[in-house]
Amino acid sequence: MPLRLDSAAPDFERHFTDLLGAKRESSRDVNDTVAAIIADVRARGDEAVVELTNKFDKANVSAETLRFTAEEIAAAAAQVPEYVRAALQTAHDRIKSHHEKQKPEDSVYTDALGVTLGSRWTPVDAVGIYVPGGLASYPSSVLMNAVPARVAGVERIAMVVPTPNGEINPAILAAAQIAGITEIYRIGGAQAVAALAYGTATIPRVDKITGPGNAYVATAKRQVFGQVGIDMIAGPSEVLVIADSSANPAWVAADLIAQAEHGAGAQSILVTTDEKLADAVEAEVDRQLTLLPKGDMAREGWDELGAIILVSSLEEAAVLGNRIASEHVELAVDDPQALVPLIRHAGAIFLGHHTPEAIGDYVGGSNHVLPTARSARFASGLGVLDFMKRTSLLGCTPSSLAALAGPAVTIAEVEDLDGHGRSISIRLNS
Repeated sequence: MPLRLDSAAPDFERHFTDLLGAKRESSRDVNDTVAAIIADVRARGDEAVVELTNKFDKANVSAETLRFTAEEIAAAAAQVPEYVRAALQTAHDRIKSHHEKQKPEDSVYTDALGVTLGSRWTPVDAVGIYVPGGLASYPSSVLMNAVPARVAGVERIAMVVPTPNGEINPAILAAAQIAGITEIYRIGGAQAVAALAYGTATIPRVDKITGPGNAYVATAKRQVFGQVGIDMIAGPSEVLVIADSSANPAWVAADLIAQAEHGAGAQSILVTTDEKLADAVEAEVDRQLTLLPKGDMAREGWDELGAIILVSSLEEAAVLGNRIASEHVELAVDDPQALVPLIRHAGAIFLGHHTPEAIGDYVGGSNHVLPTARSARFASGLGVLDFMKRTSLLGCTPSSLAALAGPAVTIAEVEDLDGHGRSISIRLNS
């Protein structure tokens, strides 16, 4: 049974705090194992990558077969039914159209002193995209990572995807083909992250790594950060549905189940002002779970991690929502726009009864790579800016330098950096 809370109860704060602090990931410490894998790849390159891939994925690869050939990509993509390819193309086009509107423009101006100031945006040279394989095989993740990188102007995109027992979902390669990715390696795990970060004879290093993975992948990304950039450390997926009496219980239940079926610590929370709706949703979840092919996995997640919280108003729901800071926030209310200004911490907000979170996973156009585990308090979802760098521009004329020299030299003296001050003042005497 999911946790039931009422904000009016005297012990609510204690139980709600426990809910926020509950650990939803495996507590297994993989740091030492990942560090050893990274060190091995750095030392032995392709030899280590091949050995580890064959050990963990039983993929039977060699250095010569790590990379998919153009013929292999084309053959796999050709296996994908046309209606599936059409759906992936629709998703690609919508994601591209939305992300093109995120691309920043350079800005340069001259202030009243005659100083030139500005910013210039340039793309990262090379990006590595990690795409899960095996049970979690998501062609949509290929598009969500690759398309913003392409829009940003990234010239080289290298994709890694594990192929357990040598198998891969052909739709993964079809999505890569649609996104224009031609450099694809059949590797996964910490060894794939290490290869992307440090490079091998077969796999040139990249500048940034994006994409979700298991605990080993997440830990490897954390450990190589600084050598390369990363997008974020992704945890289990989550949804918060804020609903009032206007919500359809069957629709809300379906949305909660959709998140719970991810398993692996995924969490679904309903916050509502209507006790009758809360009861109806709970009953509807039980009914719909019996109809779902992955019902057992979803039921386990719902029973262990799900929660239904009764509140007195939508304003209070927003306050709790900001404390939860969920990856996905659905506003299942009649006037979602009125509630939006109150939601400060969310990876993505889905507006109204006809916007299920799942539409954002695939074809809405917004990105589904979003901050989890309450990191929406300080982080954003993946976008074009994640694949670009801002460089500051600054230029002084003789007169503007003279106008600024006095306070600059003073600050240098306060910081006991006489050389800094001299590099400024020396120009005033010429």
